[in-house]
Amino acid sequence: MNGSNGDTETVRDVVIVGSGVAGLSAAVYAARADLEPLVLEGPEPGGQLTLTTDVENYLGFPEGVGGMELIQRGKEQAERFGAEFSHGTVERTTLDERPFELELSSGDVLRTRALIVATGASARLVGAENEDELMGYGLSTCATCDGAFHRGDDVLVIGGGDSAMEEALFLTKFADSVTVVHRRDELRASEVMARRARDNETIDFRWNTELLEIHGSQEAGVTGATLVSHPDGHPTEKLEVGDEVEREGVAVGGIFYGVGHVPNTDFLADTAVKLDASDHLRTLEGRTTETAVPGVFGAGDVADPEYRQAITAAGTGSMAALDAEAWLDERAADGRSADTAEALADD
Repeated sequence: MNGSNGDTETVRDVVIVGSGVAGLSAAVYAARADLEPLVLEGPEPGGQLTLTTDVENYLGFPEGVGGMELIQRGKEQAERFGAEFSHGTVERTTLDERPFELELSSGDVLRTRALIVATGASARLVGAENEDELMGYGLSTCATCDGAFHRGDDVLVIGGGDSAMEEALFLTKFADSVTVVHRRDELRASEVMARRARDNETIDFRWNTELLEIHGSQEAGVTGATLVSHPDGHPTEKLEVGDEVEREGVAVGGIFYGVGHVPNTDFLADTAVKLDASDHLRTLEGRTTETAVPGVFGAGDVADPEYRQAITAAGTGSMAALDAEAWLDERAADGRSADTAEALADD
């Protein structure tokens, strides 16, 4: 049934788009069901977890495990059961006919009966100097994931919305001090979240201020930062046009970005798959991974604006594979019933 990745005459039972923990979990379950899934790894194989040096809250690893190691183990496990992996990236999809068609950046076209979308969400970055080098080495986009590594540290949280307030409040469990750095003089967060943050004695605010540079190394981690401020706000914009800004170096042991995540759903544009206001994939009500398009299922952070944890992503990955298997079985049964009815009519 299955053949080369770019063979448009081949129809896969299941294609999984995304190779983070959600996609890998789906691949394990689909492969064990003899669906021979193809996993498209995308432009960032392994997803956000590969940016995390240590994962201490994933069940079964009491001593913790490296993010990259966890992803590699998951891939080996899926391959052991027969999953196939490809470096393809989906550019666009055609979901109004079956089998579905996926056009890859290479120009190849895949056809599949069922599709599991596990493309995750990409953290918004702020463009500070050294952020790429130090991501996962004291710079994080997830306080729930990495906050415990900063016991006794002074830390910065970048942002002014609900995400930043949630990060800051969580970090007060571990850090000596938490400073919220916001480019304006008022928060965008809801009144409830803003009040909670303001009322917390561990949290300070730096208004009209932005992060310009992160100091440190992968060996030493984050050791400090350069902040810029301007009384009218948006200081980096002022800096770009040559206005005077105030610079300040601060010593910190960690920096957390709380400026939100962008779900990777661009390739679903112009399809009947429904997205929410923040472009997260919407699944049907109830405990299901089904979407508005029968045969398309969502798993992991691409469909989860709330939890965004490795273990919850893995759980929804297994759910998506089980839902896809049941859907394929139902369609096969319907086909057999139709054949039987036709045969009886001929008799």
